[in-house]
Amino acid sequence: MITPSAFYSLPLENPQTWIWRGCQICYYTEGHEGPAVILIHGFGASWGHWRKTIPALAEIGRVYAIDLLGFGHSAKPTPDSQFSYTFETWGQQIADFCQEIVGTPAFLIGNSIGCIVAMQTAVDSPELVLGVALLNCSLRMLHDRRRASLPWYRSIGAPVLQNLLGIRWIGHTFFKLIAKPNTVRKILLQAYGRSEAVTDELVEMIMAPALDVGAADVFIAFTRYSQGPLPEELLEKLSCPALILWGASDPWEPIALGQEFTKFPAVKQFIPLEGIGHCPQDEAPELVNPLLQKWILQESDRD
Repeated sequence: MITPSAFYSLPLENPQTWIWRGCQICYYTEGHEGPAVILIHGFGASWGHWRKTIPALAEIGRVYAIDLLGFGHSAKPTPDSQFSYTFETWGQQIADFCQEIVGTPAFLIGNSIGCIVAMQTAVDSPELVLGVALLNCSLRMLHDRRRASLPWYRSIGAPVLQNLLGIRWIGHTFFKLIAKPNTVRKILLQAYGRSEAVTDELVEMIMAPALDVGAADVFIAFTRYSQGPLPEELLEKLSCPALILWGASDPWEPIALGQEFTKFPAVKQFIPLEGIGHCPQDEAPELVNPLLQKWILQESDRD
C-alpha cells in the first residue's frame, strides 16, 4: 500500500559518513527491514535528488542513498593515479558500500550516469546485485566510440572543448561561469519536462557542493572522460534483471535510442513516462515510486 508519505520531500539533513579508501563518503539511510535498495544519483547531483523517493521505498525495504566520490557532500580528491573519476571507480565504491554498510545484496536504482554506475557494479560484482532499475540512462553521447560513427563536422567540436577544459585556468573559469544559481536553473529547466519541479530547494541542493574545494577539478575530469563502458556494452553482460523507466521528454537522452535497449535479455520492462524529462524521480514521484515499489517486491518474491 502506498501512503501519502511516499511523496513528501525529505529535509536534506542527518546524513551519515562512511570512510572509503581514506575519503569521507556521505549517505542517507531510512527503513529497517525488507530488501536493500541503493539509490545512485546523476552527474552534478547528490543523494538529495532522491528525497521524494526515499520515503516510499523505505515503506518496503532498507534504503540507502549515496553521494558518489566527487559529488554531493562526499570527498572530492584531486584526480590522480589513486583516484580517477571513472565508472570502474564508482562501481567499486558501490560494491564496497554494499559489503561494508548494507551487509547484503541490494537492488540498485540509478538516474543518468548513476545507471552506468549501477550496471558497472552489477557486471563487476554480480553476487551483490539483485537487480537494476535505470531512470533515463545516460547514453554517453560524448564517448569516443559514439563520435567515431558521426561525420567529422559533427564530431570535432566536443574534443576541442574537452582539450580546452584540460587547460586548468580555462577549465576553472568555465566552471565558475556555469556554477551560478541562474545558470543552474536554466539548465534544469531545459532538462525537466515539468518546470514546476525546478524549485529553489533543488537549485540550492545542486549549488552547495559546487562551492567545495575540488568541485571544479571533478567537473573537468568527468567532462573530459570519453572512455569506459557504453550502456549497451554493460547491458549485454548483465546477469540480473533490469527495469528501465524513461522520461519521454528528455532532451539529452532521446527515448528512441533508449528503447533500443529492450533487445537485451536482461531488460524485463521498458516504461515510457510521457511529459517527463531527464530526472523522473524528482519530476514525477507519484508515477515513479509505485513502479519502483512494485518492481522491488516482484523481484524479491522471485528470490
